[in-house]
Amino acid sequence: MKFYWVYMMSNAHNTVLYIGVTNSIERRVQEHKTHLNPRSFTARYNVEKLVWYEAHDSIIAAIAREKQLKDWNRKWKERLIREMNPEWKDLAADGKVW
Repeated sequence: MKFYWVYMMSNAHNTVLYIGVTNSIERRVQEHKTHLNPRSFTARYNVEKLVWYEAHDSIIAAIAREKQLKDWNRKWKERLIREMNPEWKDLAADGKVW
C-alpha cells in the first residue's frame, strides 16, 4: 500500500516548525537535511530534525491534514509533537519512520 506523509520538522532549538506533505518521507527528510535547495525556508532556518509524522492512504487526506495543521496555533502543534515525541528527538536519526 502506498502512503502519503504529513510531517513536522524543527531546528536544533525547536524554535522553528515546518509542516509538509510527501509521498516519500525518507527522501523528503534527506532533502531537508542536506539543504537540497539552499534558498528554501528549511535551509535558511536549519530545519533538519523530523519531530512528528502521520501516514495517510490518500493524498487528498494528507493535504487536508497538512492544511488543518498549518491553521493550528503553536501550542496545539507542540502538544501533538509531544504526544508522539516527548523529547523532540530527531525521529529520522534512527530510521524509525522507514
